[in-house]
Amino acid sequence: MTAESPAGDGEAELPLEGDGVTPGIVRIGDTIRRPVRPFTGTVQRYLAALHQAGFHDAPLPLGVDDQGREMLSYVAGDVPREPLPAACAGDDVLIAIAGLLRRLHQAAADWVPPADAVWGYLPGAAPPTALGQELVGHADYCPGNVVFRHGLPAALIDFDLARPTTRLAEVANALYWWAPLLDPVDRAPAFVDLDIPQRVAGFAGTYGLDREQRQALVPWLRLRAQQSHRWARAAAELDPVFRRFWDTVSRHRLPRAEAWIEREGPAIARRLAAGS
Repeated sequence: MTAESPAGDGEAELPLEGDGVTPGIVRIGDTIRRPVRPFTGTVQRYLAALHQAGFHDAPLPLGVDDQGREMLSYVAGDVPREPLPAACAGDDVLIAIAGLLRRLHQAAADWVPPADAVWGYLPGAAPPTALGQELVGHADYCPGNVVFRHGLPAALIDFDLARPTTRLAEVANALYWWAPLLDPVDRAPAFVDLDIPQRVAGFAGTYGLDREQRQALVPWLRLRAQQSHRWARAAAELDPVFRRFWDTVSRHRLPRAEAWIEREGPAIARRLAAGS
């Protein structure tokens, strides 16, 4: 996809820095410019398909500018950073994220990726495959990728890890960050005493998980915790950015999260069953 640079070139480039790992992102007027990567064309097709299906809570792809950078529409709003502030701990925030996932998945359900699709993946992770998958999802619901407006999640950005996946994998990813599925010692202060089984059940109800999906969710949460721990350890050996994440956060937080979900999984499963 190519396009002429929209009006606004000539404005100052504003570097955007957050908790992510992609350098070279700038804002020019109402557009975002990002380095082109092997998966950029596939993601732009995906974003275009989402908009065509009525999901407008994501960047609109605008092609490539005259410097060879990917262009996207700027998504206005506020992006929280970790540790999450107290305003993010309300059930209304979690329920809004569940609704955002549901709308995204409804829009993506009928999109068939092109035969030459290329997907992004993190160092040390296996390349994603379409085999046995249900839809293409966002796959990274960390706080830095969720845009808030009027105090509630309203849009998603940074689709670099978009890939063929399952609904349960997507739900598990979002719950990890926003329930959150962490040992209390690793949560932001306002999240320490939250009723996590109740929050997981509320998310499942808003998203619309059926009885079979509810029964399968806790095993998925356990699997994700195990895989995240193994992946972070491997990525730390391959990439200096992820080495820093491992040394400063993941080395202790991920083993504790894995042990926590083993302890609390039965209580979460009971609450899910009660609400099905």
